[in-house]
Amino acid sequence: MITIKDIAARLNVSPSTVGRALADDPRISAATKKKVTEVANEMGYVANLAARMMRGVSSNLVGLVLPDIRNSFYSTIAHALSKCVQSAGFQLTLSETEDDRMVELQHIRELASANVAGIIIVPTAKPHRETVRLLKLSPHVQLIRRQAAIGEQFFGIDDTQALFDATNHLMSLGHHRIAYIGGTDELPTGASRLLGYQKAIDSLPRNQRPGAELVRLGSPGSVEFGHEAMNALLSQAAPPTAVVAGTVRATQGILEALMVRRIAVPDQLSVVGFGDEVGFSWWGPGLTTIGLPVHDLATACGLWFVHQIRQNAAAGAPYASIATATLIQRGSTRALASAAPRERTPVSRSKSHA
Repeated sequence: MITIKDIAARLNVSPSTVGRALADDPRISAATKKKVTEVANEMGYVANLAARMMRGVSSNLVGLVLPDIRNSFYSTIAHALSKCVQSAGFQLTLSETEDDRMVELQHIRELASANVAGIIIVPTAKPHRETVRLLKLSPHVQLIRRQAAIGEQFFGIDDTQALFDATNHLMSLGHHRIAYIGGTDELPTGASRLLGYQKAIDSLPRNQRPGAELVRLGSPGSVEFGHEAMNALLSQAAPPTAVVAGTVRATQGILEALMVRRIAVPDQLSVVGFGDEVGFSWWGPGLTTIGLPVHDLATACGLWFVHQIRQNAAAGAPYASIATATLIQRGSTRALASAAPRERTPVSRSKSHA
């Protein structure tokens, strides 16, 4: 294995000079750092992380802690952040919590023990107090969800305005019985999106406002929840004439339920989704949906965070960057028709023995 002494001998300098250059010590000139790095790479030198940790030197790892990598919303974030930090000489390491606060704590402990350069986190609904304590010992920033206990450096989306605009769009088409299927309001995103829906609904005359029976809240990462919630709403004596989703996975569940029940969209039900997945533009008549600037948001977060780490300023003044979502209008919404949503009569088909 190539050591610092080997590099020092090759360059005819002291091992301490090589060590300081590799640690980006300000006492070493940029030219020397460049030469040391080039020779180290040429010789195949791999830093001893354990030794660096014992010296109190941060690794080049940036931790990303998020709920569910199966959700393309978060996989897009992970991809954008990976490219961003890699271009700055860092490496992204991924941890998945499935919104379990104890799993979240376990991951934060491991990242802290590895002396990571920083942590980007999409926090759970109620982070453990030990999680909060450990995060405050490392540079960190919250992404998508903001928990006041963790800190005041945050990159997110204006969820309230996004759902207000989506609901208002349906109201402008004459819909009053508008259902909402979204994530639990225990999460800051869930609460903000529900608030946007409610603000729009509250602008209706009191006798036209839909009741609580048209609101369904559940796991933001569950397609099954969205499917079951849509089925329950359609089974009501007075079903909704329109529905707006508050999560990507709920949207997928809603679309599955509508296909299974053979609901004609938008003739029988107008639908507004959340997020703009690859298939949403060609689903049925094309899904009207809330477009989210996920890639741009993650890239901005990554660039800002890397700068903060390099400036040793990640625990500094409060900072918040709020991006705006865009309503993408396609064919799944239309002016209210007189007929309430109902299931199509299944078409009889002969069995195939092919």
